[in-house]
Amino acid sequence: LLAVILLVLTGYWTGHLLGGFAWDGSEQQFNLHPLLMILGLVFLHGDAILMFRIFRKENKTVVKVIHLVMHVATLICIVIALKATFSYHRHAGYANLYSAHSWIGLLTVLLFFMQWVGGFVSFFLPWLNSDKRAELLPFHRFFGIAIFTMACTTSLIGLNEKLFCELSSDYSKMGTLATVGNLLAMVLVAFALVVGFLVTYPPYQRTSVPDIEKLPLTQAASMRDFQSTDDDRVLEE
Repeated sequence: LLAVILLVLTGYWTGHLLGGFAWDGSEQQFNLHPLLMILGLVFLHGDAILMFRIFRKENKTVVKVIHLVMHVATLICIVIALKATFSYHRHAGYANLYSAHSWIGLLTVLLFFMQWVGGFVSFFLPWLNSDKRAELLPFHRFFGIAIFTMACTTSLIGLNEKLFCELSSDYSKMGTLATVGNLLAMVLVAFALVVGFLVTYPPYQRTSVPDIEKLPLTQAASMRDFQSTDDDRVLEE
């Protein structure tokens, strides 16, 4: 429910109160940045982390695929959001990467990209043995949560920065733009707390995993194809 409210408020704030969207170098193009960053690094990334908790009793190989697809979608959101920002700044004559928001945001994006590549190589491709993957898993989990925390922090800084840029001294008058922006920040914090709770709450952790589900995705898929073929032969006999 919080995730839905988060997306609705973000869409209303950027799509209506801030003037909507465009791709012409205007401020409407910049509005794509907060929309896609919250959609990608907060909503999709947060939900991708929760997949292993929400579907803790489901087949882990399937959950890994969902996890991967959601992170691919996150990466697409990041690329478009950054392109929208840099293009807008170039058209408007603004400098890039001068604020704390942009510095922390850039670090968050770089860490996410490194985490994505590392996770893809370690847990999707059959290049590492099970012992090495087991050693890397705690680091993968830690950086996943750390990147989500950094994304939420950067989003809050960016929301506050945008409100001050748009309203300046009128911020204290608490108009609709300010009120919805503050509510958006509050819901984002609530969503982050729920994700953090579910990730660390022991009853939501997966207790046991069949050996085949511990394999890399490509190897697990081929093993399932082999088992399926073997089962068909037994039935035929």
